Amino acid sequence: MILPDDPKYAVKKVLVYVREIVDNELGFKQVSLSCSAKTKIYLFVANEKMIVGCLQEARLGAFRVLCEPGPMPGSPGQDTLQPQRAWRCSTEPEPAICGVSRIWVFGPRRGKGIARRMVDVVRSTFMYGCYLSTEEIAFSDPTPDGKLFATKYCRTPNFLVYNFIYNN
Repeated sequence: MILPDDPKYAVKKVLVYVREIVDNELGFKQVSLSCSAKTKIYLFVANEKMIVGCLQEARLGAFRVLCEPGPMPGSPGQDTLQPQRAWRCSTEPEPAICGVSRIWVFGPRRGKGIARRMVDVVRSTFMYGCYLSTEEIAFSDPTPDGKLFATKYCRTPNFLVYNFIYNN
């Protein structure tokens, strides 16, 4: 875990080398690479001392994804284009304690539970003595793969989302 008050060289290394790769792969437009006083960055380091996962969290308010009519992900007869469709969100803000601003896993390591383990760690370490429920976390404008992950992780297609630009 990298905290904003860690040594400047550690924060800079994460922001310059790791976040730049993560942002490019996730399709984030170029935003200033800074680490606010409220942000923590979690890294998943593999046995060969290679960073294979990154998660950035923030404190925020969120909006609930609204269900679209049609089959649930993974159900028989599901439209193969379903994950690519846009989705709608409620206009009523809901409280969220923690937001997942970015979550990324190195391509060849996907599907091995790394993202799930990183979110589990955030839920258990975000507030001392508390384990956050999936109702208390929100994901930033997820990619189609991110939407599938959040739906499975939260066990509902109505998980919370937020726009990281709106909340800053």
